[in-house]
Parts: sequence; structure tokens; C-alpha cells
Amino acid sequence: MIGLCVLGSTGSIGESTLDLVGRHPSQFRVVALGAHRSVDRLIAQCERFKPEHVAIADAAVAAQLERELRVRQLQARVHVGPEGLCEIAALPEAPFVMAGIVGAAGLASTFAAASAGKRLMLANKEPLVMAGRQLIETARASGATLLPIDSEHNAIFQCLPAGFVAGEAPAGVRRILLTASGGPFLDWTPQQLATATIEQACRHPNWVMGRKISVDSATLMNKGLELIEASVLFGMPAARIDVIVHRQSVVHSLVEYDDGSVLAQLGSPDMRTPIAHALAWPARITSGVQLLDLLTVRKLEFLPPDPVRFPALRLARAAAEAGGLAPAVLNAANEAAVEAFLGGTLNFIDIPAVIETVMEQYAPTSVGTPQLAAVLQADAEARCVAQGVMQSSTERRSGISARTQTGATQWT
Repeated sequence: MIGLCVLGSTGSIGESTLDLVGRHPSQFRVVALGAHRSVDRLIAQCERFKPEHVAIADAAVAAQLERELRVRQLQARVHVGPEGLCEIAALPEAPFVMAGIVGAAGLASTFAAASAGKRLMLANKEPLVMAGRQLIETARASGATLLPIDSEHNAIFQCLPAGFVAGEAPAGVRRILLTASGGPFLDWTPQQLATATIEQACRHPNWVMGRKISVDSATLMNKGLELIEASVLFGMPAARIDVIVHRQSVVHSLVEYDDGSVLAQLGSPDMRTPIAHALAWPARITSGVQLLDLLTVRKLEFLPPDPVRFPALRLARAAAEAGGLAPAVLNAANEAAVEAFLGGTLNFIDIPAVIETVMEQYAPTSVGTPQLAAVLQADAEARCVAQGVMQSSTERRSGISARTQTGATQWT
């Protein structure tokens, strides 16, 4: 059996991964589970899968976790804090690592797995967005294998020619097309968007996801981050990556070749499909996903995204084209703004406006590939700038809200 470490085990990706492990108990063994602070869910997973190691990022609940493990006579060793997540990511007895921690919080443990030469299944896009070249170089140096889990990037991977190397442009590929469901607000007017609630933003029409990524989907920033991720992972300039809206979420992405061929990967909207693909690659295993019935779907629709109502795509493309530390700043500002929205202190429509203001106010200069320390510094500083923007006066905040016009963000 292959040993597996699941980072972010109590989130939607982690639970889907464990569902697949439960369906194939003779092929995979859970060695380690890592979570943020959901002790009850983590304990339930430990009772079922009996991991040898458990990590909890929030040290404040570590004592509760240890106590609950003792009560249930579970022998898992407890690792604490971000360092604990890195420790379980590097365990030699777990050659497969599912990186499912949302946001920049998953950066360090993802790099730990890459440095240890693992099969690294990337469900958290932030490491590639913030420090993609460094991650690819780290994986090459250690012999690690990077496999994308995002449904779009996994679809692209499945459509690429044999012998693809992460970070290098695949031969014969002219363009990549990322599909977007459009989220819950695709048909909303600007006036409606101004009143969007947390519950409405988190109610994705097709996918079951966590709150943060659901909000990103509602602003289309999720697709912007995926554009940056695709540019780095597949070695393609941002100008050769397009986003198209596809409401049904049946076509998960497409690859256009020089000869005019367009290959697409289709399937039901269920994250267990790309997870199963990465776990078994290059073989295939059953996933429990409902099979796609094209006669039921009947037709597939595509349309361009609206850059005025959803300026996040423009901001992400500007960051991708700027390179350097710009994507890290974009991601940090987005995480800060989304957190404020989910906390009830920022309006939905203000999220991209705050991001743009941060990108204009904090424009770090970098030459070539920035070192990881510089990425982390830019991340921290951009979050501080974002907090300052959001704590400004009501007049200023109203002014920020109005700044949704198109135009390129300038970086020095």
C-alpha cells in the first residue's frame, strides 16, 4: 500500500481524498493527517483511518486534540503548528502528499513536501501563484512529481502531450482555455452585487467548496489565480491563456494545438475525479463520481466573462504579466479582503477595489525569480497595506468602491 499524507484533511479536498482512500483500502494507507483547528472532524478521521501522525496548525487546540486521542486510545503522534504540518509533509513513509490547505497558510508545508521528493498533489493554488518558479525548481532538484488537482489544471494536464515537464511550454500547444462556471453572481447587476451577502456568495451553483474559495469563485478571482497558476505550471505566457464562462461545469478546460485540434476533458463537477486521477496516475481507479450523461446535458454553452462586473480577472492578468512579486501581493490582498468580507466588515463589491488599491500602493520591484523569503515578506507587507486600506474612512472606502473601471495596473 502507498503511504499518504493529507494536508487540510478536514476541508472539502481532504474529505474527498479520504473518501477515495476508503474506496481503495488495499492501495492507499493514511500515514498522516493535518488540519487547522477542526478537532472533532480530525478525531473522526483518526478513528476511521488510524494515521500514525496528526498535525494541528492552531497550537491553541493541540492539548484538546491530544486529550481526545488518549480518550479514544488512538496512538497517533501529534505535531503542532505550521512546523508540524511541514514535519508530516516530509515523512518518508508517506511518498504521496495531498496539499489541500487553502491560502498562503499552505505554502511552507507544500515546499516541505516538494523538498522531500514526494508525489505532490496540488489542490492549493497559492504556492504556484506566490512562488511558482521556486516550487518547480525545488521539485526538480528533489525529484518530486507535481500533479495538479484543481479541476481546470488537472483537465489541462490530461489533455497535454506525453512527456510534459512542469514549468516548460508543451510542444505544439497554441493556447489554453480555462473554463469558469461564473459563480453565483454571473447574471447580477452592479446594483445587486453591491448588496450581496456572505450566504449568497458562498452558494456556488455547481461545486461544493469552502467559504474562501467560494467567495473567490463569486468574484472570479479564483479564475484569475488559476490563470497565474496555469501560466507557471504549464510554461505559457498569460497572453496565451484565456478564460471562458461555461455554466454547466462539464467541460473543465481545453487545450488548443497548432494544428487546429482542441482537446477537452469532460466530467461531472466532482473533485473526486481529479483526485482519483492524481492518486492513481498514470493508471485509473474508480472514484464514486456519477458518470457524465451527455444525453442529459444535451448542450454546452460558452460565453466571455464580463470584465466590468468582475474586475478581478483583469487584476490577476496584470499580476501574471508583471511577474516577480506581483502575484504574491495580489493573493495577499485578496485573502485579506475576503477575510474581511466573511467577517462582515467589507462589502462584496469592495473586494476587487481593495485589491487594486493595494497593488497600486505596494508595488515591489523584483528582478528574475524572487527568493522565498522575499515572497513571504511581500505577502506580509501587502496584508498590512490591505488592512490600512480597509480601515480608512467611510469616504475613502466609498471612493474605493467606485473604482471598478477597466485599465491596466502599473508596476514598477
